[in-house]
Parts: sequence; structure tokens; C-alpha cells
Amino acid sequence: MQRCGVLGDGRVVSVEAEAPRDQLVSRIVRLQLTYEGAADAAPRSLILKIALPGRASDGPFVQGEREVAFYAKAALATPAGLVPRCFDSAWEPESRQWHLLLEDLTDTHEIATQWPLPPDEALCRRMVQTLARFHAAWWDHPWLGREIGTRVDAETVRQTMQQYAGAYERFADHLGDRLSRERRQLYDRFFASAHRVQARVLTWRNVTLVHGDAHVWNCFVPKDGSDDLRYFDWDTWRIGLGTGDLAYMIATHWYPERRRQFERPLLDHYHRALLAHGVQDYDRAALAEDYRRSVLMQLLLPPLQWSVGIPPWVWWHHIERITAAVDDLDCRPLLG
Repeated sequence: MQRCGVLGDGRVVSVEAEAPRDQLVSRIVRLQLTYEGAADAAPRSLILKIALPGRASDGPFVQGEREVAFYAKAALATPAGLVPRCFDSAWEPESRQWHLLLEDLTDTHEIATQWPLPPDEALCRRMVQTLARFHAAWWDHPWLGREIGTRVDAETVRQTMQQYAGAYERFADHLGDRLSRERRQLYDRFFASAHRVQARVLTWRNVTLVHGDAHVWNCFVPKDGSDDLRYFDWDTWRIGLGTGDLAYMIATHWYPERRRQFERPLLDHYHRALLAHGVQDYDRAALAEDYRRSVLMQLLLPPLQWSVGIPPWVWWHHIERITAAVDDLDCRPLLG
């Protein structure tokens, strides 16, 4: 068990649980707390996040383990105000059961829009700026791959891509003629040359901690209009290119018309925010190339989501949007 925070000097005398809310892969329960004694600084409510009952956790993606690890280590070393506070967490390897006891932001924050409606451009800029603040805090940090996260080598990348290729083959067989010949050719070329794209990460320069699931509905937005945005759902964090979060937010989730209108201005804004928060020797052209690489890597997402049981209403539209972005940004030359 990892204890990530404190509840104050008062003693909790009662806990009232509200009705649980089931998400795609987890269950959320809001807890109302009553104290005895001095507890002025203690939270009056908390969010309990646990595994979704009945959901298998024996596949390649073990839900919960990495998020517990994030709050136990990385979140504690992250500047305040970028992620929710964690008060307690636990992961049990044998049973694969886990929990997180998190700061309750229900009264002060909200989700920007109802899925799948994107936020307006002004709010997207604030989200991108928050990502830049987080990325800048971990940019080429000496702890990366040592105290925080894992640095993989070329052989590990090769083996991982082989696993992804196997998942893709099963995915393609499942779709049949619903996956066109042209898209199969793109995937074949991608897997034949993915090492070229991955080689950039293996330089271990201009890398950071990446959220990995940074769509706009994984960000709590303050109701008062301030810049106190908080990203949550950290179960897919890793060391990588910061542009991976932007490609996932924009190229994977936005249809071409909106993406073409706002993509470049948001990348410009992100780059300026990186520089403002201390990132050096990373020019706008380097960011553009990294973004194209990150868009290519989004091709892995639909087969991966299908392989772990995510329903088609999530990943089917991703295929359309990702391949459109690959074409618009002329990403294929990066495959050699």
C-alpha cells in the first residue's frame, strides 16, 4: 500500500458512499466523510477508484497497476496543480485488485464537454498549455528511466512491435473487407518500418513523461475559468515524446475539418508554452517532425483497443481520423 497524502488531524468517524458510477474500465465511488476533532484542512469528500467488477484483468494490459505506480511516485514529484491529489493507493499483484483514493474535484471542476463533442478552441489552448507544463516539468529529467518510468532498448521495442503486429493481424482478420486494401498496405508498411519511427525515442533526448490517454475528456476543467486544469486517468503513462499526447488528443479524436483548422495553432501554442516553462534546444521544426511520428504511432491504437475488449464505438472512428491525419501531414515518408 502506498500512502500519498494525509487527511488531517481529525478522526474520520463516518463514511457515506454515493451510488457508484461505472466507467469503461473502472468504477468510481464518491465518499462523503465526517470527522471528529480538528479537521479544518481535511477533505470532506474523496473519490474511490477501483477495478470494474467482472472485468477480466488477465490480458496484455493490466488495468490499475500503472496508475497506482504513477500516483505513488511520479505524481509526488510533479508540480502541484497538474493532477488530482492522491491520499492512498494499493495494488495487489496476485489478485490484480487495486484502489486509488483521490481528491474530489466534483464541486470545483467539470468535464469540458459531453463526449464526443470537442471543446472550443480557447479551452483546447488551456488544455494544451497544461500538458506543456507537465511535459516541461519532466523534460529530460535525470530521474527518467531511473527513479521514474522505464527506458526500453531497441530489442524490447522490437519484441513489443511484434506483439502489436500480431494483434493487428487478428484485428484485420476480424474486420475483413471493412479494412480496405489501401489501409492494410499502410499498416504493412508501418510494421515493416516502425523501427525508423521508434528510433527517435531511443535517442532519449527531448523526451518526457507522457500521459498516454490525454483526450479532452480526461481533463478536469475548473468551473471558475481559472487555469487550474487537472489531467486524470494515468494508467497508460510512459516515457516518450510529448507530441504523443497531442497526436492522441487532436489527430485521433478530431475529424479533418476541425483538425486542419486548429492543429497548427495549437502546436504553436504548445511549443511556446514549453519554452516558457524552461525547455531548451527544441525548436518548432523538431516538434513538427515529432508530431508526425506520433501521428503514425496512433495507428497502433485501434488494434490494441480491440484486442483488450474496448467496444467498436470507441476505436472504429479512430481509424478514419488517424489515417486522414497520416495523409494530411505526409507522414508516410518517415517510414522510408
